[in-house]
Amino acid sequence: MTETTQDSPREAPRRSAIDRFLHIVERGGNALPHPATLFAILALLVVVLSWITASMGVSVQHPSTGATVHPVNLLSIEGLHRILTHLVTNFTGFAPLGTVLVALIGIGVAEHSGLIGAALRLLVLSSPRALLTPILVFAGVMSNMASEIGYVLLVPLAGLIFQAAGRHPILGMAAAFAGVSGGYSANLLIGTIDPLLAGLSQEAARIIDADYSVNPLANWYFMFVSTPVITLLGWAVTERIVARRFPDAPSQAVDDESPQGQRLSAAERRGMRYAVVAFTAFTLVLVWALLPSGTLPGAGFLRNPETGSLLTSPFLSGVVAIIFLYGVIAGIAYGVGAGTIKSDADVIDGMARSMSTLGSYLVLVFFAAQFVAFFNWTQLGMVFAVNGAEALAALNLPAIPLFVLFILLTAVVNLFMGSASAKWALMAPVFIPMFMLLGYSPELTQVAYRVGDSVTNIISPMMSYFALIIAFFQRYEPKSGIGTVVATMLPYSMIFLIGWSALFALWLGLGLPLGPGAALVYAPQP
Repeated sequence: MTETTQDSPREAPRRSAIDRFLHIVERGGNALPHPATLFAILALLVVVLSWITASMGVSVQHPSTGATVHPVNLLSIEGLHRILTHLVTNFTGFAPLGTVLVALIGIGVAEHSGLIGAALRLLVLSSPRALLTPILVFAGVMSNMASEIGYVLLVPLAGLIFQAAGRHPILGMAAAFAGVSGGYSANLLIGTIDPLLAGLSQEAARIIDADYSVNPLANWYFMFVSTPVITLLGWAVTERIVARRFPDAPSQAVDDESPQGQRLSAAERRGMRYAVVAFTAFTLVLVWALLPSGTLPGAGFLRNPETGSLLTSPFLSGVVAIIFLYGVIAGIAYGVGAGTIKSDADVIDGMARSMSTLGSYLVLVFFAAQFVAFFNWTQLGMVFAVNGAEALAALNLPAIPLFVLFILLTAVVNLFMGSASAKWALMAPVFIPMFMLLGYSPELTQVAYRVGDSVTNIISPMMSYFALIIAFFQRYEPKSGIGTVVATMLPYSMIFLIGWSALFALWLGLGLPLGPGAALVYAPQP
């Protein structure tokens, strides 16, 4: 195998037709301009397309209000004013930007103190190498309960773990990214997106049945079973397909003489003990803050103050701040114990170093933010989605092929509209009433939507964190671009689509409930 370095292009063995196809996809994608330039070009194309579609008089009927929706012309005087006055706020208000910066400041302390390096060495030495991949995919799936943590913490951490284990770091990041984003609708527990989608489904269902109720657990059974399925599929794709393109690096393998293979020194062990104590103490504070009110004095202050719920609580909304605090507290504790932090200047230095590596990412995000904002302003996503919905409704197919086509339509729409809730707010009023009239429950339509929405996240430039993933890849493959990410993640997307659709078809064929009180059929009450 050819050793991978940052100074030479990667030439992995490509024997199968799949390998050759993915190589073509990567070469074609990376032949495009720099990702930042490409996002700038796409933003300009959206502006031109908005002018063309507006000039042609393209329009659709809004599914819930019935109002006529026209594409917004960004080449008009009003459109140009909007571009000029929002150029800065598009960038500063781009959702992943603040999340990444805040999280990395905290993580930078843990990294600079040596905590992350020591913990990774300990993990690699104590974990079976063969199980690292499924563990990462599973951890990615479970991280969806608090979506940002998977993107900003688990994906780059997976690269470090694989590198420490002597495997290509991009392979680890791909496995984690597949779980975080491609497996977005699989989980053993419910997360913040579940009540949000259920509320939108309920409003759409009441177009037909004014008393219909959709609970947040409506898809839990299906999500629960989907978790091991996605984990196994992600494991198989990583090892059987993607690993061929990113071979192991023998020079980084763990052995007795390599830095990764060395046992922790006495100072490092003391630092780890300090970090564990600090980590445990902070965790206990969080547990106290999350206990139901009245359990202990002052308990429950991080729950929703009105409902007492965890789903809409400050805890879940503030998960990025909690990541920051964990990084700072554990990093300082480790540094004090190991002797790597001697003053506050060392802490600030760690924070500053984590920021110094984000220059190219900030440039990339600037143009990606403009593209996403321009596309949303034009309402072209709504035009595409409504036209696709009308075409699907006209086919009049049996249940399984009808819903498989709906999954495919959602997967395609997801390439143009990144937000799961925004797409469902648009699509639910179209499809839920339509399928209810055909005898299918809103819960069934919702779970089909969630499958389609998940599988193309990992290949969609409209996904908010796509630019961040490109930046992560470039740490280890400086020439990486959109083509590298798409070619790497495309096998996951295709296999997840096939495997998840097959599970959905089997579930539908067996007539299994999707969640507590969530049947597959809709029978109007007399």
